[in-house]
Amino acid sequence: MRLITLALAALLLLIQYPLWLGKGGWLRVKDFEGQVDASHKKNAELIARNAKLDSEVRDLKDGTGAVEERARYELSMIKQNEIFIQIVGKGQATAPPPLAPKPPEN
Repeated sequence: MRLITLALAALLLLIQYPLWLGKGGWLRVKDFEGQVDASHKKNAELIARNAKLDSEVRDLKDGTGAVEERARYELSMIKQNEIFIQIVGKGQATAPPPLAPKPPEN
């Protein structure tokens, strides 16, 4: 009787092995669910980034405000008859002054 009990217990363990550790086991499913959640999070971040870039592209295509803002910020450009003042704190490197606008050609 003891031998039959041990054989049935071993058979039960062998049957449980694929359920826990096999190809479609619960542990592997749990791991895949974690990967899917990470992919969803990454996709949400990329969608937000793409929406931001899309709105920036639309602003650049439609209006001059965005183009002017980029020119002022990135290229330190100024309008004609405009005064450029830059305040530099201690320990900050000074940036080269912006290019003066060309005088109109006659």
